[in-house]
Amino acid sequence: MLIFILAFLIAITIHEAAHAFVADKLGDPTPRIQKRLTLNPLAHIDLYGTVLIPLFLIFVSSPFIFGWAKPVPVDPYNLANPKKDSALISFAGPLTNILLATILALFMRFGLWNELSLALIRFNVVLAVFNLIPIHPLDGGKILVGILPTKEAHGLDMFLGRYGTILLLFLIFPIFGGTPLLSRIISPVINLILNLLIPLA
Repeated sequence: MLIFILAFLIAITIHEAAHAFVADKLGDPTPRIQKRLTLNPLAHIDLYGTVLIPLFLIFVSSPFIFGWAKPVPVDPYNLANPKKDSALISFAGPLTNILLATILALFMRFGLWNELSLALIRFNVVLAVFNLIPIHPLDGGKILVGILPTKEAHGLDMFLGRYGTILLLFLIFPIFGGTPLLSRIISPVINLILNLLIPLA
């Protein structure tokens, strides 16, 4: 359980810190002002998303454990190109998770690993893939809006802003029993990446 908690905290911390770092570099001082430009987990913990929801899912033996940290505040009016820069800020989180997982996997190839590093690889990959789902409030929704033409991006942003959370809950919870639909969608992708990083993972 301790390894689980440590891996989860480290993964979400670097994820959110990456958002804050890129936002700051692109001209938005909001994360720095809000003291989110840090690797201190306490700055990113959300009571419900980081603590209560994951513990509840573990308690009920859910086949899919998920959680979230406090979103990094970003003011698009401080960005030179709000649509593109917002997509870059959003992409920074999953990219950093994949980079950390890759670096740890390389160390494992040389025999430098322990249970925490293995858990970190798994958590970082799961967090990255989960967040790349193109639905608000996940990073994937903002990335998709950022790469679409302006008219289509605006329409999609309005739709996901209104219905994104409902769609996400529909995917997460086994409403019709059995395995959550989300798990069926992203598990093959997660397993593919893990098998590339850690053979026979």
